[in-house]
Amino acid sequence: MSELTLEEAVLERLRSVIDPETNTDVVRMRLIEHLWTDALGKVRYIFRPSSFVCPIAVSLAMEIKKAVAEVPGVKSQEIAVEGYMAAENLEELINQEI
Repeated sequence: MSELTLEEAVLERLRSVIDPETNTDVVRMRLIEHLWTDALGKVRYIFRPSSFVCPIAVSLAMEIKKAVAEVPGVKSQEIAVEGYMAAENLEELINQEI
């Protein structure tokens, strides 16, 4: 059995992040779009909350970021937010270095 690519590993980990309102994972809900990885461990993706006024967008975004950070080989993340009323603010918040 071959090892997973970084992109496959990230997707696998994201399948464990569950939207509590729908009890469905964020990959199946298509809340993550345009996932991109490189050989240096950089991961880029778009987070699109389930609605323009999603009440759990901030907590879900933080959970997604944490899950991706836990994947071996991930060194950094660049996250865009689209389709959310406070997208710019949320994007700034989740892209801050911890």
